[in-house]
Amino acid sequence: MLHRFAFTAALALTLASAPAAAQEPQGEATGSTDVVLETSMGDIVIALETERAPITASNFLRYVDEGRLDGTVFYRAMPIDWGEQPNGLIQAGTQFDPDRILPAIAHEPTSVTGLSHTRGALSMARNEPGTATGDFSIMVGDQTGLDADPDNADPDLQPGYAVFGHVTQGMDVVEAIHAAPTDPEAGEGWMKGQMLAEPVEIIEARRVKEP
Repeated sequence: MLHRFAFTAALALTLASAPAAAQEPQGEATGSTDVVLETSMGDIVIALETERAPITASNFLRYVDEGRLDGTVFYRAMPIDWGEQPNGLIQAGTQFDPDRILPAIAHEPTSVTGLSHTRGALSMARNEPGTATGDFSIMVGDQTGLDADPDNADPDLQPGYAVFGHVTQGMDVVEAIHAAPTDPEAGEGWMKGQMLAEPVEIIEARRVKEP
């Protein structure tokens, strides 16, 4: 069973009704820690928001420092058809591997952290809030409908998803993974057809050494 990025039909409708123009990833943030994901398609450098999203960023760093992401894969590419710019997300992580996952962490909503699901944002995969472990997604374009919205009439959408970092280098690699062929028969339910035909390996995840 895949640890899914738990879109509901209502959330998909919210996203489709309010698309935002794609933007370049944010610059390096104060209180961040850089990590490189060395993948079989190229490197992705990310800045983890250790100050604004300390619980979620620290959890991801533990997976990095303990080698729990080494040898895992990007296994999912979800498309969203919004105009001329590609959009959607790619997803990677431990996929419930009992030898890799750590205990679930508390949910850090974007309404608290001040972060947002803009282009290049990293966001934790989860089922219910407080169930995130070692799977994450990278936004290909702006998807602010995934942010927390306490005023949303649908209580399932109020917590949103936890953003904890953003890509600073390697969005071309993210887009290449997103554009890779998928298996039309793989996946369950609304995720059918979103599984990569050839998953992209994370060869190594490591902190970027200070100069």
